[in-house]
Amino acid sequence: MNERVEPAAALANGRPLAPRQPGADTLPADHPKVAWGRVGVLLMNLGTPEGTSYWPMRRYLKEFLSDRRVIEVSRLIWWPLLNLIILTKRPGPKGRDYASVWNNALNEGPLKTTTRGQSERLQAAMGDSVVVDWAMRYGKPEVAGRIQALLDQGCDRILLVPLYPQYAAATSATACDQAFRALMDMRWQPTVRVSPPYHDDPVYIAAMADSIREGLAKLDFEPEVILTSFHGVPRSYLLKGDPYHCQCHKTGRLIREALGLSPDKMRVTFQSRFGNEEWLKPYTDETVMELAKSGVKRMAIVAPGFTADCLETLEELDGENRHYFEENGGERFAYIPCLNDSDLGMKVIEHVVRRELQGWI
Repeated sequence: MNERVEPAAALANGRPLAPRQPGADTLPADHPKVAWGRVGVLLMNLGTPEGTSYWPMRRYLKEFLSDRRVIEVSRLIWWPLLNLIILTKRPGPKGRDYASVWNNALNEGPLKTTTRGQSERLQAAMGDSVVVDWAMRYGKPEVAGRIQALLDQGCDRILLVPLYPQYAAATSATACDQAFRALMDMRWQPTVRVSPPYHDDPVYIAAMADSIREGLAKLDFEPEVILTSFHGVPRSYLLKGDPYHCQCHKTGRLIREALGLSPDKMRVTFQSRFGNEEWLKPYTDETVMELAKSGVKRMAIVAPGFTADCLETLEELDGENRHYFEENGGERFAYIPCLNDSDLGMKVIEHVVRRELQGWI
């Protein structure tokens, strides 16, 4: 363990809080060196491959698609399909997709760039009251390593923040699973809190509405329809009790009401389906094509379920669905970016973190 780290002076009503101390103020001379007394915050997002070539893509896809919360199909069926077909054929095309949105300057995916930015901006906003770090559920930096890094800095209380406004077992839960696995191997576990989903939080809804207003104000046309596109999951997950579908629809409704739009003007859809199983409907791509074929000439898409732009927003929504719209008769298309590490986005993250740290700082 590292040397003891004194906690930074947190303020309560303008006065410093005394540091928590697990033992006597003065340890015996022969006592093992320890670090304790600080509060950590770990932002957790989905993940990104380490590169766009075949083998980095294969490693990332294998880790992602091996998660039992992501793919609930029987292993007897799924393992041969995954290892003999998907991991042979899919890394190449997906690597080309990632290459189209890759941050070449930093040689990393955009999700990693933005999540790092969110962590750095949150640290600046929180000051010395906490230690902020970030991790990816799949890929790097790994959750276990970043929890250990917080412990090494004396954080014996850690707030885990899954960066998903809407809860789903395939996202929020699997991020927490990874953190809990790390805790299982630790002799001195930190005290842990997990921030809840914030799909209907007024600060989040207001930020999304303001972001959409700002995005629309930059356009030289007025969309006839705006889609709020959320990442899809198999419909069977809903039937098993996952609240994701309901939370997405509530988010969509609250944003629409905040903007004063009708249900026909702003609609909820679901994207990124995989395989032959029925997923949550209506599908984004089919809706985009249907709108264009029905005579809609101007449309926009926003992705409230993503805290940062990534492959599914930049390549799928702003790329694939733009082409679907234009190929079927549409003329003007706009993708409105995620909150990312903008002022509005950081207002939401800081609000959630400060709320969940009450009593600790």
